[in-house]
Amino acid sequence: MSAEKNQMYFATDPMTAHDEHVIDYHVDNVDLKFTTDAGVFSKMRVDYGSGVLIKAMKDATFPQENILDVGTGYGPIGLFAAKFWPDQTVDMVDVNERGLKLAKQNAQVNHISNVNIYSSDCYAQVDKKYGLILTNPPIRAGKKVVSEIIAGASDHLVDQGMLLVVIQKKQGEPSARKLMTATYGNCEILTRDKGYYILKSVKRDNKCCLALIKRNTWN
Repeated sequence: MSAEKNQMYFATDPMTAHDEHVIDYHVDNVDLKFTTDAGVFSKMRVDYGSGVLIKAMKDATFPQENILDVGTGYGPIGLFAAKFWPDQTVDMVDVNERGLKLAKQNAQVNHISNVNIYSSDCYAQVDKKYGLILTNPPIRAGKKVVSEIIAGASDHLVDQGMLLVVIQKKQGEPSARKLMTATYGNCEILTRDKGYYILKSVKRDNKCCLALIKRNTWN
């Protein structure tokens, strides 16, 4: 694999030549339009796993303490969340500056204003807590990053806050489920669809003490 391809979507400043596309995506009565580009995740279509998460999350019940999308890319998960819950503020974070620029552009095109879109390496720049955290984690960035996103969410969820993760079985779902169970004391398989799993954990403050011990034990 070339160095250009290898940096992929988790690079901070992708050097890949631009190759923009426009995607229309429809869930229930919500239609959104996304501009994508080379150097971001799933530039040709909304990733199937992201679609499974978007469809599953719309029925979620969580504390009304706003929403965080970790690894937002060009924004499909976070922007659909903003449409599903217009009374909530959705924070959307990523390290990929090209993706963040597209996410901001896509928010404007779709007339979505209840979002904050900014750069953060996992939770490094996140300074508040949420009722719902959503992620399609960057598997190719490695287990350490994925583990940090999963376990680190505990520090940014309110009591009874919910974490929803989409992950393929062949890309580590059993290990991710083990880590979520160790961290939160619970993990439910919310949905299965063509090898993609939606995993749900709920933070209960008296059940999360294992997080400090097992934060990076996804193996």
